[in-house]
Amino acid sequence: MAVRFSVLASGSSGNAVYLESGRTKLLIDGGLSGRELTRRLACLGVDPASLHGILVTHEHRDHILGVGVLARRFGLSVYIHPATRAAAAALLGPVSATIPFQTSSVFSVGEIEVTPFPVPHDAANPVGFTFCSNGKKLGLATDMGYAPLVVRERLKGSHTLILESNHDLTMLQEGPYAWPLKQRIMSRRGHLSNDASRSLLQDLVHRHLDSVVLAHLSDVNNQHALAYNAARDVVVRSGWPIRLVTARQDDVGALMEVRDGGGVLEPPGEMKPIP
Repeated sequence: MAVRFSVLASGSSGNAVYLESGRTKLLIDGGLSGRELTRRLACLGVDPASLHGILVTHEHRDHILGVGVLARRFGLSVYIHPATRAAAAALLGPVSATIPFQTSSVFSVGEIEVTPFPVPHDAANPVGFTFCSNGKKLGLATDMGYAPLVVRERLKGSHTLILESNHDLTMLQEGPYAWPLKQRIMSRRGHLSNDASRSLLQDLVHRHLDSVVLAHLSDVNNQHALAYNAARDVVVRSGWPIRLVTARQDDVGALMEVRDGGGVLEPPGEMKPIP
């Protein structure tokens, strides 16, 4: 029973991830319009009506814009922390089937075991998730100003990681954003820089890690090459054959399998930098 996922969208303008295991299909966040989410799922051959639910990390618009629309249109359950549900009420609108969860309390949706864990971000009760099914583990953590011990501990042992690599610090500091917004992004309740993401990845690399997806890249304050090359250094030094990709805002990511990397050593330096 394969565990597979696709990053449908990732960035400052909208975020969503599709995950499936056996007959269970989930959407994590839905920060695009309902119509666009439906279109992107169709690119994978997935009917939104077949989803077993939508899981919400936090209430910011780029994560929940289409959640209410999709839930009402297709009769989907929304798994959401009560504090997030209250903060998201205006944007979500009426959603009849909301299923509350508590941070750090494990629950299951079909064949997938879900563990929400706290992340430091300027939202009511932001969380990351780990998903376990058929002996495979996927860890997802974005929208956090730094990576505390609880985040590192929850993500350890993941076969696939979806990690934030939001901004290049120099680009942000020298870029067009107003200073208060720059301060928010750089704060401990903001977003991870490429360097901070690289540091987190150094703690999480292990012989069974198969894939790393760098997510939530800023269109204004980052470049895919900068994020990729920062993380590439960690991957190359590890010596393990780890797939490394950057998620896109405008393109549906490939449907990737969560696999056990197996620890087959390859010569360092096989991964070429993005120019």
